Amino acid sequence: MHVDVLIVGAGLSGVNAAYRLRTRSPRRTYVILEARDTIGGTWDQFRYPGIRSDSDMFTLGYPFRPWPNPQAIADGPSILSYVRDTASTYGIDREIRFGHKVISASWSTKDAMWTVEAVHDGEPKTFTCSFLYLCSGYYSYDRGHVVDFPGQGDFTGTTVHPQFWPEDLDYTDKNVVVIGSGATAVTLVPAMAEKAAHVTMVQRSPSYVVARPQQDEAANRIRAKLPDPLGHRVVRAKILVRSAIFYQYMRRFPTRAAALLRKGAAAALGDSVPLDPHFAPRYNPWDQRLCLVPDGDLFTALRAKQASIVTDHIETFTPDGLRLKSGRELTADIIVTATGLNMIAVGGIALTVDGKPVDTGKTTVYKGMMLSGVPNLAWCVGYANASWTLRADLTARYVCRLLNHMARKGFTVCTPTPPSRADSSRTILNLTSGYVNRAAAILPKQGTRRPWRSRESYLVDHVDLTYAPVTDGVMRFTKP
Repeated sequence: MHVDVLIVGAGLSGVNAAYRLRTRSPRRTYVILEARDTIGGTWDQFRYPGIRSDSDMFTLGYPFRPWPNPQAIADGPSILSYVRDTASTYGIDREIRFGHKVISASWSTKDAMWTVEAVHDGEPKTFTCSFLYLCSGYYSYDRGHVVDFPGQGDFTGTTVHPQFWPEDLDYTDKNVVVIGSGATAVTLVPAMAEKAAHVTMVQRSPSYVVARPQQDEAANRIRAKLPDPLGHRVVRAKILVRSAIFYQYMRRFPTRAAALLRKGAAAALGDSVPLDPHFAPRYNPWDQRLCLVPDGDLFTALRAKQASIVTDHIETFTPDGLRLKSGRELTADIIVTATGLNMIAVGGIALTVDGKPVDTGKTTVYKGMMLSGVPNLAWCVGYANASWTLRADLTARYVCRLLNHMARKGFTVCTPTPPSRADSSRTILNLTSGYVNRAAAILPKQGTRRPWRSRESYLVDHVDLTYAPVTDGVMRFTKP
């Protein structure tokens, strides 16, 4: 089967990409290959208690289909339903081939074509395309990050990784220990505390935790007074400007920003939990992602003594729970290892260009979406400091601009030429988080200036990707 554009992944990004192709480059044929048997990607894979967005839905939702609910911070099932309904509304679901896991893709300059190898029901399947669009994100769906804790096999209770949550796990009136301090851990603790006897969060080092209302009252008032789509655009603009100011303040004045975040956490905790060491990170704000807690639910659970927090190192698992390096023993019926995720580049797909394997860790990322020296390929990567969909949609629209330009001029190949200089220590993500550092060797790198540098700014990227010419002297176009 040959198509003009082959999209890998039927999650939030893949559905967005398909919609933009249908509306902005309608003469291009496309198909979506999805490894799983359903639409939704991350929002179908992760089903642990309390799973929710950590960005507001007015920007995480599609700009062409406004988020219909009043909740700015939404639960996972609601988001999944929204993505699936969007795919059905626009007929995108009819173009998806489920159960097709893409293994490799090889580019032929002679044929100006990608040959994509997938597996379906254990059988190899081959597709060809003129342009390959990878929308499967950068997390491994096959395996989360697993820490080999000493004595883990001695524990007689149940051990669970959030990425593979058992549907039949009953934690009612059980003592639960959650290992971790990131977004997953701060989501699990208050959610499980509603039914568990007690939940203890064990962290090696703290994260910045920010309380935010689940509903944006100002946004809801605007939407009530203005008709769609005007109301939606005004709300998005308000959130984008506010978020940009907030992020820039934190990056430019990290000491003040850290003090402000700690002050907020201290006010939310009251006298229930000491700020130091549990909510006093050793890094600057936005060196790692902030952890969002809607309506301060984590702080509420801690104040109510339904949950507690321990900052310590794990010495070993024991038959009854954990022993910490301080000597403290924690008894548990269930231990949740929220120890993070594994990152992969380009969906874990083995890429070759004219028979030569592509080492993604030695490529440089162009405009946050394409790889130096790799023709006719885009990789959708969302923002780390804002809603994923903001950049995903900019990427999709730029890909359409690129394809339309090539069609008008008769080009068949577009290749970002490698920069003369790259900062090999900086990956595509401007974060120091453990999951980013663990994957540094395989992640594409950033250059020192545009268009090879990721700026993490929607407002800047919007101007660049929407209005700047695609013929920038860096993108090389060729004809048959």
